[in-house]
Amino acid sequence: MLERIDWWVKCLKDEGIYVWLDLHVQRQLRAGDAIAGFDEIAKGRPGAEFKGYNYVNPDIRQAMQRFNEAYLGHVNTHTGLAYKDDPAIVAVLVTNENDLTHHFGNALLPNKNVPHHTAAYLREAQAFARTHDLPERRVWRSWEPGPSKRFLNDLEHRFNAKMIAHLRRIGVKVPIVTTSLWGAQMASLPALTDGDMIDVHAYETPGPLARDPRTAANVVHLIATAQVVDKPVSVTEWNMSPFPAADRHVLPLYMAANASHQGWDALMQYAYAQTPLQQPGPPSNWHAFNDPALLSGLPAAALLFRQGHVQAAQTVRVLQPTASQLFDEGLTAGGTAAMRIAAEGGRLLTVLPEVPQLPWLRPGVAPIAARHVDDGVRQLADMRRSELRSDTGELWRNWKQGIFTIETPRTQAALGRIGGRSIDLPQVRIALTNAQASIAVQSLDGKPIDAAHKLLVSMATASLPKGPKQGPFFTEPAVGVIEIEAAAGMVLQPGPHGAAGDSDPQLDYVDGKYTLRFAGKNVVQWVVLSRPERTAP
Repeated sequence: MLERIDWWVKCLKDEGIYVWLDLHVQRQLRAGDAIAGFDEIAKGRPGAEFKGYNYVNPDIRQAMQRFNEAYLGHVNTHTGLAYKDDPAIVAVLVTNENDLTHHFGNALLPNKNVPHHTAAYLREAQAFARTHDLPERRVWRSWEPGPSKRFLNDLEHRFNAKMIAHLRRIGVKVPIVTTSLWGAQMASLPALTDGDMIDVHAYETPGPLARDPRTAANVVHLIATAQVVDKPVSVTEWNMSPFPAADRHVLPLYMAANASHQGWDALMQYAYAQTPLQQPGPPSNWHAFNDPALLSGLPAAALLFRQGHVQAAQTVRVLQPTASQLFDEGLTAGGTAAMRIAAEGGRLLTVLPEVPQLPWLRPGVAPIAARHVDDGVRQLADMRRSELRSDTGELWRNWKQGIFTIETPRTQAALGRIGGRSIDLPQVRIALTNAQASIAVQSLDGKPIDAAHKLLVSMATASLPKGPKQGPFFTEPAVGVIEIEAAAGMVLQPGPHGAAGDSDPQLDYVDGKYTLRFAGKNVVQWVVLSRPERTAP
């Protein structure tokens, strides 16, 4: 398996693709690892998952450190570099989805039948309560807001500090991330600031474009709350479930556009494949490579995000919770309309407070020109309003119609319930009969769309598999018209859409506009328009 990873890293590096390296996901302990309390977490099985337990068991922490030292010190046979020295490794994650503050603190409670680990947990809770004059009976109750959230952040921090120090000691130079925010609770943020980045995992449910920000949160609002001032933010998992959500095709471009507007630093869809690529593979929430609904939009999303087609927000609004709001009130984007609205219109930053019980937590300082998060609520004083436009004017969402548009010089797109109407963008008009679709027109040569000599048109429509785990996918063909104002002289490139004659689509150029007509004869996911290559005489 290590040889396979070596080859994979080498191949990605050859293509200029960085690697994010998780140090622990679900690797199991074995009886021979000499871990105190192993039997009680293994419960008769040969292996034991150790999430949560690592925070109170020094044996597990030391086993993780030994693994990290061997893994990162391993010399890749294809590159000649140890992982800790390879510039292709962009970051390392200490432990995947393994926090105490919202999830695995509960694994240590007295009713979980893990007496060795519970005793260690209760000793830590008692010591924390006495040091900070907090009620002992509340500090250990991990499921409750209040003193327990302060304690759990501190316990997580002390583990993080040891792990980070060890990684730096063995020569790791790249950013280190501790674990991920993968729930709505902002009380988890303090311990996550131990890392060089705040990482987020976020999963959407059907209907994100139709969700009214005055009453409910969508995936963008939840991620935006994790952007702590002076900390980069990465999103190493995002997707939509349950599979197959009919509108999952909207998510790639919606995520990429908002990530660019919010200034998020890294965006990784989960997952491209979890099955060998030599076969078609079953339909799955975790396979984008064989899912027409996602695959159609992912190249467009990557182009937009990596080339910066969407401007960063001009307005910054800050959330400055008190310690009581953060820990005692269960602060979330789902429960605070002001946070959601701020994330729609401009950039949202969280400024963490000073917390006497967490002396290691550095309180943030808001940017000088930033506005308070509550200022944005005034935009929606009229409750009849059903739309918002970003402060740059480039992003617009109408939740009553369930439509999101992107209007920039190099990307113009319409997502969601766009069928049966004309969507008019600066250089693009989209008029489809499909009830749902995601359509993007993009420049491929760096020029604005109306001056470009090469354009990509991406089309994602409804696509459902034959069965829950059975292919093939049945994809709805696009039906309708796309008009593009652009420079003359471009033709359809030969490709899966066909190139001439009675193929679908048909292409005309009249009065400075290309018209693509889709009759629904076949499924078309991408169309490229470009000027013919000149051949040397």
